[in-house]
Amino acid sequence: MAKSIVILAAIAIFLFAQVHAADPDLVNDFAVPDGVDEGKLDGVFFTYTALRGGAPASTTGLGRKTVSVKDFPALNGMGVSLELLEGAELLFVVDGSLTVGTTDTKGKLYKNVLQKGDVFVFPKGLPHYQANFDKTNKAVAVSAFASSNVGTVSLPKNLFGSNVPDEVLTKASKYQQTHYSS
Repeated sequence: MAKSIVILAAIAIFLFAQVHAADPDLVNDFAVPDGVDEGKLDGVFFTYTALRGGAPASTTGLGRKTVSVKDFPALNGMGVSLELLEGAELLFVVDGSLTVGTTDTKGKLYKNVLQKGDVFVFPKGLPHYQANFDKTNKAVAVSAFASSNVGTVSLPKNLFGSNVPDEVLTKASKYQQTHYSS
């Protein structure tokens, strides 16, 4: 009986616990990195130039360059970051076209083909994708995030490239493979 009460209490704590994660609000105009004399800062501190060459090419066809606090210390405490996607959050298509999509928690797919000047919002935490299916024309897009230290998870790589057994992935995704014989 006591063991059941402990288990119920643990479940209740788990269900009612809430986690809030956000960048802290600054108490100054901006955050000065440790060891830097604020009096010697100039406009260079607030300028990021590593996007001038575009995003690096990749084997996935999606060149990307993230601008986060790690590479651009002026973002510290600002609550923003940016990512340049070539090949193709808040996604703005600068040039070309991209096919984009996201799914909700019920598995419904919301997709569209974006053209230059279009914006698409990916709800926080939901799986999503961007793809350039035009083999002859490059697509360029910029993503804006609600954090200065953004992170991404590649679902195929992290799920199917892991050591999780196939039968566990099958059961966890509620997917049943049907075998046909001729």
